[in-house]
Amino acid sequence: MRIHLLGTGSADGWPNPFCHCASCEAERAAGRSRTSSAALVDGVLLIDAGPTATNAATRAGIGLATVAHVLITHGHPDHLAPEFLLWREWISGLDLLHVHGPSGAIERCRHWVGPASPVEFHVVQAGDTIDAKTPLGEYAIRVLQAAHGHGNGDLLADEAVLYDITDPEGTSLLYATDTGPFSAEQSGQVAGRAFDIMLVDESFGFKDDHGTGHLDLATLPAMLAGLRGEGAITDATDVIAIHLSHHNPPERELRAALHPLGVRIVDDLTLIDTNVAPQPVHHLIIGGVRSGKSTYAEALARLHPAVAYVATGESRKDDAEWAARVAEHQARRPPEWTTIETADVQSLLDDAGPGDALLIDCIGMWLTRQLDEAGAWSTDETTAAAARIDVLARIEVLAESTRASKAHVFMVTNEVGQGVVPATSSGRLFRDLMGIANSRLSQASTEVTFMVAGRPLPLGTLPATQTGSAS
Repeated sequence: MRIHLLGTGSADGWPNPFCHCASCEAERAAGRSRTSSAALVDGVLLIDAGPTATNAATRAGIGLATVAHVLITHGHPDHLAPEFLLWREWISGLDLLHVHGPSGAIERCRHWVGPASPVEFHVVQAGDTIDAKTPLGEYAIRVLQAAHGHGNGDLLADEAVLYDITDPEGTSLLYATDTGPFSAEQSGQVAGRAFDIMLVDESFGFKDDHGTGHLDLATLPAMLAGLRGEGAITDATDVIAIHLSHHNPPERELRAALHPLGVRIVDDLTLIDTNVAPQPVHHLIIGGVRSGKSTYAEALARLHPAVAYVATGESRKDDAEWAARVAEHQARRPPEWTTIETADVQSLLDDAGPGDALLIDCIGMWLTRQLDEAGAWSTDETTAAAARIDVLARIEVLAESTRASKAHVFMVTNEVGQGVVPATSSGRLFRDLMGIANSRLSQASTEVTFMVAGRPLPLGTLPATQTGSAS
């Protein structure tokens, strides 16, 4: 299944053109603009046709002449601008187009086509099934009830529906916007579906007093947990938030809030192609002491079914305070996780396969053990210099193994370069090599998060042309 996201925004887009809130200003400064949510599936199914959908397809280099079915969720104008039917009528020789939607949405469409227009309308309601024949084969579509009632009956918002789509190859998509939290009955209707992709509403961020049929960062986690419990979402489901508005925090903060939920956001015009194997996540989490980095890494790893917790520190049987710290970490781990105590992180990275997940905590301890083994603390300058070169080589090997690993990797590391200059040469050596290790591992990772006072700050992606060691 190939899904072009023709829009990922709410009715007013993000940023709202008239708003100067922090969220809107951050998006303007970044040069981003999201338009009304819509999706094109395999070039033959168009889900929602708002005022920006057709232009978005053009900007993506896509023609819409091959669309055989249009699926309208409801009649709100950001989801349905029916004049596209007139524009289509001006082009001769096109095949029959089927337009499906609730009765209110279909009524908005009828006067935009002439009696001889190759368009056929189908009124649908929750519980219906659609056998959508296309040149690519038949798509099985179930119509589901949305929780989108606003009380404005002129637009028949209470008739809003969602779509459960399975393509001819068996790939499944749940298109779940606009909707509020699912009821138990709604969750039960998709139980066991194990969707490959879910496009889900996330309109209101931390604003939880909106009183509308949409989701926010309080209701979305609960709904997703319920769907995971029902087997509608699995660890393999690609969950993407759409219908994003300026009521969400700025994008960087929104990504950080969604990541532990197993949800991502993408730009308008992004192509989601299930035929391309997803790349493993290599996530470096960096922070100071008690910044929350281990807890955050554990939350990310919990989204995976089989996790190996790699403890890189040595046991200290005679250190009661250290033993208490270790016990605290152990108590947080799910009982089904495997714990491996080793400094040979490279071998684990090399041997892990697709679908495996490694949580490595932490690189500071790993570096200490490398320095010990190499004899870096020697008072002999020649020995110490050779040891430094040895440890630098070990850092490069670790970075390369991280980059090449087929597993999902969550790696915790220490930020030690923002305080005072250490008073001892050994302290300065550790600080310098820790900084180099962090830089090389950052370049080898797909994601990097900086933890400050328990708050995750995503650092974005590294430009492909930026390589080499930090000084």
